[in-house]
Amino acid sequence: MPDCTDKIKSLFSNRKLVIATKHEKEKAIAPLVESALGVKCFVPENFDTDVLGTFTGETERKDDPFTTLRNKCQMAMSLTNCDLAIASEGSFGMHPAIFFVHADDEILMLLDKKNDLEIAARELSVETNYNGAEVKSEEELLKFAEKAGFPSHGLVLRMEKEHVEDIHKGITDWDSLKKIYEQLILKYGRAYLETDMRAMYNPTRMAVIETAARKLVNKINSCCPQCGTPGFAVTGTKPGLPCGFCGLPTQLPLAHVWSCVKCQFTKEENAPNQKQEADPQYCDRCNP
Repeated sequence: MPDCTDKIKSLFSNRKLVIATKHEKEKAIAPLVESALGVKCFVPENFDTDVLGTFTGETERKDDPFTTLRNKCQMAMSLTNCDLAIASEGSFGMHPAIFFVHADDEILMLLDKKNDLEIAARELSVETNYNGAEVKSEEELLKFAEKAGFPSHGLVLRMEKEHVEDIHKGITDWDSLKKIYEQLILKYGRAYLETDMRAMYNPTRMAVIETAARKLVNKINSCCPQCGTPGFAVTGTKPGLPCGFCGLPTQLPLAHVWSCVKCQFTKEENAPNQKQEADPQYCDRCNP
């Protein structure tokens, strides 16, 4: 990874950086970014990212995650008259490659209007308590809560999944959980319990955001060998690792492809500890 300490200092040192959040994500992001870039982070007052979408569905996210991130950064920069911003966006659901396992997909983006830079990093993690279920008894309520890491992790109660009225968020104590559950059962005859995925109510998610922030910092600290722009990183792979038995190329990666976010310069490089040969089980000739 090309180092660019002097370049980073010239671009970012002593600049103000706004973190576009209303859910205390600065706790995971600010210490890393301030230390690595020399910026001074702050959070805008009365900043409402919920207008771009909520986990509980009152406001649907209309755009893809990257567009949403740009919108968050631009909103925060406009509100604070700051030209440097970071935003985070999380998505939850089934892991794309591991069946029946929930995943947290966190993306962080740095937007630098002054230097016309956009750098993003992503962390896909199975470390999440994301879940939801209809609860039909206090026993089921308590069992779900304990599995979700309650009360250190907040919970949400409502009448049923997708119901966007009478939602109770940020529940973090047993008395409130039981009381709200009883109220919903009395009023509707049913209740739906789910994990609160907002960062300040979910330490597990906050840890994944911190990991994504580390990735972003590392990516920013890698400069293009051709133009010197930060953000030079692996963007893909080149297939062709030779079969260890017959020597023909397989679909397994032969090299990583590094790309510049500015000048589109690319470079192929073997990954650390890259195997020199592929197992014949991955060869189309040896194992058709």
